[in-house]
Amino acid sequence: MKKQIMIILSLTLFSIPAISQNGGNMREDIAATISSLQSRWAIANYELKGDKQLKAFEQLIADVGAATSEQSKEAGIWVWSGIIKSTFAGVKGGLGALKYAKAAKSDLDQAISIDGNVLQGSAYTSLGTLYYQVPGWPIGFGDDDKAEELLKKAVAINPDGIDSNYFYAQYLLGEKHYTQAEQHLLKAQNAAPRLQRPLADKGRQAEITVLLAEARKKQ
Repeated sequence: MKKQIMIILSLTLFSIPAISQNGGNMREDIAATISSLQSRWAIANYELKGDKQLKAFEQLIADVGAATSEQSKEAGIWVWSGIIKSTFAGVKGGLGALKYAKAAKSDLDQAISIDGNVLQGSAYTSLGTLYYQVPGWPIGFGDDDKAEELLKKAVAINPDGIDSNYFYAQYLLGEKHYTQAEQHLLKAQNAAPRLQRPLADKGRQAEITVLLAEARKKQ
């Protein structure tokens, strides 16, 4: 899986409550926008295939682009713009995917510059995963050391989150740290359900099961 552009992010990426930002409350319209993006992303990522999936993501990219233009100071929307584009990079595949991976990186950097802690640090989870899965120079911007730094930061912010632990475990597995990977996968598996995101949780738990079996087999 290492060094392949197969980005499958759930911002966050990765436990992401749509109404929580820095322990406070988001404006209702912003929370509603993020909730809609989350729901549509989950359907496109886990339920659609082929041309229907591509078209769904293309529409999501257009809609989230409009949202970031209208709400350019809202870190949470920038996070979801990055997640949508990075996931589309994985769906699209090939060298053409790198364009979307780079665009996702830019969006996630923008989110962090506004508020890195938004949505429980999911920007760090998403960006760390990008740094790990995108090829390094001269093809792309991939950097394993930077990936580890960002993924550790995400876990520090959200130590019990399903996505923060899953994506860090994915990195650890690729680096052959199988026991550590298992520990974080178990944390992800036991994370509290996200009541507003049942489809995303179902899909992520299926991915955790597969990765956990792989980690145990290689120990």
